Amino acid sequence: MSFVSRFQRSTIGLWKTTIPLTSRRRFLDIRPISASTVTSSSSWTHNNDNKSSHPLSGVAAAAAAAVFAMTASFSMTHDSFTAADASKTAINRRWTPTEVAREDFDEMVSEHESTQSKLPVFTADQVAENNGDDGKPIWVSYGGFCYDITEFVQNHPGGSEKILMAAGSALEPYWHIYRQHFASDLPTRLLEHMMIGTLDPADQQKIDEQMDVIYETEKDPFEDEPVRHAQLKVHGDQPLNAETPEHLLTLHYLTPSSIFFKRHHHPVPYLLEDQIENYKLEIDLSAYGKGKQRISLDDLKAMPKTEVVATLQCSGNRRSGFNVFERTSGTTWGQGAVSTAKWGGVRLSELLQNAGIGDPIEAQNKGGMQHVRMYAVDGVMASIGIEKAMNPYGDVIVAYEMNGEELSRDHGYPLRLIVPGYAGIRNVKWLKKIELSSEEAEGPWQRGLNYKVLPPSVHDASEVNLDEIPSVNELSVSSGITSVEPAEGVKSDMGPGDTVEMKVKGWAFSGGGRNIVRVDITGDRAKTWKSATLLDGSTQPYGRAWAWTFWETTVPATVQDDGSIHIYCKAVDFAFNTQPESAKDNWNVRGLVNNSWYKRTIMFSRPNTQQ
Repeated sequence: MSFVSRFQRSTIGLWKTTIPLTSRRRFLDIRPISASTVTSSSSWTHNNDNKSSHPLSGVAAAAAAAVFAMTASFSMTHDSFTAADASKTAINRRWTPTEVAREDFDEMVSEHESTQSKLPVFTADQVAENNGDDGKPIWVSYGGFCYDITEFVQNHPGGSEKILMAAGSALEPYWHIYRQHFASDLPTRLLEHMMIGTLDPADQQKIDEQMDVIYETEKDPFEDEPVRHAQLKVHGDQPLNAETPEHLLTLHYLTPSSIFFKRHHHPVPYLLEDQIENYKLEIDLSAYGKGKQRISLDDLKAMPKTEVVATLQCSGNRRSGFNVFERTSGTTWGQGAVSTAKWGGVRLSELLQNAGIGDPIEAQNKGGMQHVRMYAVDGVMASIGIEKAMNPYGDVIVAYEMNGEELSRDHGYPLRLIVPGYAGIRNVKWLKKIELSSEEAEGPWQRGLNYKVLPPSVHDASEVNLDEIPSVNELSVSSGITSVEPAEGVKSDMGPGDTVEMKVKGWAFSGGGRNIVRVDITGDRAKTWKSATLLDGSTQPYGRAWAWTFWETTVPATVQDDGSIHIYCKAVDFAFNTQPESAKDNWNVRGLVNNSWYKRTIMFSRPNTQQ
């Protein structure tokens, strides 16, 4: 079976609907590849250390680059366009995701189809020369075309250090590993704006031939993905990004593992039997002069067990609400990237104390140990402050159980960190190492643009110093509506202008252990508000409310002229923080932490057609 026909079975359906016409037309020349280093002596991890000078080898290390939205302007004025000309091309403006989203799609396609016949031809060697060294521009190739990505390095959501790993080489191996590029048209539409030429057909042919061999001989990294619940709302399946359906979100206070939202950055690690038997968690206090320890699963499970009921929420939850105003980059989550479970494991503070941390304040003040860094098998790195890690009331645990059962592969088997009250990314899955450090974790998940909230006015990350912007940790107060239905006795013939009683249910949550003290509901466009009855979760200890609170109420709602009813909710937490009315003022290019009023619209009756 040919490479293309095999690949079509798994991903071509996405490509047909998301890639611009110019890219769709040349699909047969675009052959995403599998990395030759994906399979190694450990079948559950990518080899992040194996590098080679060959542009198609060492892909697993390079896969961390996850080249996403790249931008630059496109300018062609004559046929004789050389490499030197390309490197000196004036970039008159920076294209951002929101600018591309606003442009007229048909006009863009027409423009580029008319200019492709004028594109110069570059060799793979010329692309390799432009790798950003010594002030050179940064070029990449993809599907037989060449692109200048120089101006987007600072805007790469995964961090500039990752995108630079792809400098001077082909994008196919990265996009084959990071297939979320195929779940949206944004990456390819952005690429259209930085096209500077075509790749020599002979070089592209060599790439295609090598890709065929690699694809036929190497294991697909997504081949061993777990079976998932059919009702999950899937935004992308390679890697899986799926939210809990709205109608199931508050069906259970503890979300079953099968419908608990799933946010992955890579293929799910797969452990062989001997790897499970020999698994050990490394705790490294070398920076503090205490050396390293390795603890087996059996030893961990022999320690005193702690159980914590905690809600996990992706910091991009409700990102789709931002996109109403301007497009952001990332998964278009609804309200379902939030779920709750009872986690069982060992306190992180106890593990660190046993490893040699005596007084954490002394370690912080005298030793400069400010951060506890976590490393995952799949390459994700994140960190939290030592004050959270060592706080006996912070309830941070290394978990091996979820809702009384062994962790599933999707949720971090065999070990994961649970950091109650913090954004989902800090709750590192597939945990393999914990390290004390004077600096926060490196990588896109901690220091890059991925989890940093830029001001609403900033569309270009080069305008700010990302090092001065903190990563998302504690989450803001938020809420959602999961059910709206007529209260008992409401007549079915009510029409526009009438007031009807509606029964409304939902959830509310705030980070940092801040309890939910009130949820307000309106059905008349905020003219009047009614406080809901707080249910499950309302009696959590003050300051340690790590889980959501369910609520319900009946509220009078006004039927609009079009027959619709609008229900809004907003929550107030223990610090009396409340949700802002609109997402517009909190818009940010990454679409993080949308905690504006949650708005639910339903059709109640036929529209008013009277003039």
